[in-house]
Amino acid sequence: MAYATKNPFTGQVVKTFPDATDEEVLTAIEHAHKAFLSWKDQSFQARSKIMQRAADILRDNSERYAKILTLEMGKILSEAKAEVELSAQIFEFYANNAETLLEPEKLTVAKPEEAESVVYHEPLGVLLAIEPWNFPYYQIARIIAPQLSAGNTLLLKHASNVPQAAAIFEQLMHEAGLPDGAFTNLYATRSQIELILNHPHVQGVALTGSEGAGALVAQQAAKALKKSTLELGGADAFIVLADADMEPTVNWAVFGRHWNGGQVCVSSKRMVVVDEVYDDFLTRYTQGVAALRAGDPLQETTTLAPLSSQEAADEVKQKIRLAVEHGATATEVGPKVPAQGAFVQPTILTNVAEDNPAYSMEYFGPVSMIFRAKDEDDALRIANDSPFGLGGSIFTADAKHGAELARKFSTGMVYINHPTRVKADLPFGGVRRSGYGRELIGLGIKEFVNHKLVSVVDINAEF
Repeated sequence: MAYATKNPFTGQVVKTFPDATDEEVLTAIEHAHKAFLSWKDQSFQARSKIMQRAADILRDNSERYAKILTLEMGKILSEAKAEVELSAQIFEFYANNAETLLEPEKLTVAKPEEAESVVYHEPLGVLLAIEPWNFPYYQIARIIAPQLSAGNTLLLKHASNVPQAAAIFEQLMHEAGLPDGAFTNLYATRSQIELILNHPHVQGVALTGSEGAGALVAQQAAKALKKSTLELGGADAFIVLADADMEPTVNWAVFGRHWNGGQVCVSSKRMVVVDEVYDDFLTRYTQGVAALRAGDPLQETTTLAPLSSQEAADEVKQKIRLAVEHGATATEVGPKVPAQGAFVQPTILTNVAEDNPAYSMEYFGPVSMIFRAKDEDDALRIANDSPFGLGGSIFTADAKHGAELARKFSTGMVYINHPTRVKADLPFGGVRRSGYGRELIGLGIKEFVNHKLVSVVDINAEF
């Protein structure tokens, strides 16, 4: 595995980084454990100051941090700045809420006169975070902000194509005042993941990535008897009911599918539209996609980013060909994308039958699958007919009815009249092949803590 910054727009290799040696990995684990022994006893107030300082540094240097994202994975600069701000909001959320979220819980028991029972939430120790390239800062922030706030320490193995993003985040935490060893970026190899997980000081792993990577890491963690959380792929359905306000619905559909170049686990990959408004939606949606402009992600006029690499673009194009080979109709939309850069022409897939391999695929790029549903029951059937279960959305004029339908939507998250989104104060996670565990808010901070029962019993109580 070669860690390298390769500009997806120019194709230029900017800088390369050597893989970590086994000795460097083992030394980092020892330092992380040493840091944990003191960090776990720090007050919430002391940890809070560091989290808030990290948020402040990100905001004060937003342009600097954002340009690294654009350089390494091609993110449009305005979206890169938004990711910097989102990361700052996550740090700030835990700065303000970690202590309350982890307050000891006094239990209500059958015979309170015999015992006083309390559950304490205590940190486990050193954790490994394995993160992807599509949101290089956000993915780090949403694991380290809660877990550092809880008193854990962390090792990071980031994606090989965003090494500078990983390095500058380590620098950020040092600048914010985090003790040495409490958060360490490692240019680790895949083979070293098992070495890390087998180490007695390492207590768990959080992975965001592909199904294949998730299955392998979960297996390695299970063999080592270590806790794991997985956030994997998604093929979110975007359900449009007959009473939906069509203009904003289409605008959200175009955005929901194409933000971050369509490289989002929770982007709106499958449009499921009831028959009554299908033709109108398809016409308007096609026009909306055609208005996107591909180009240099540093330019304000660019609204469609290149993919993260030429290899990623080639994979998406191959999946389009596969869909067509099995009977789907592929319609390329809009002006031709530039020849320079890892671009994929925005494409709409229709007539995707249930026996087409594309029906169950995740397209990580500007490819939209649009399905015609007979009615809302059929729309829910199509939406739920997926191996994934991350997020989804329902567009309707009757928000109350939409919320009722959401209860029948088999996903970890459902939004009414908005594509699935990410916020610092909302939980994130899915079901089935989209993984397990939750990140953010109180659910996320409690994934890697020991929920310790302390029960003080009257010595004269019955056994």
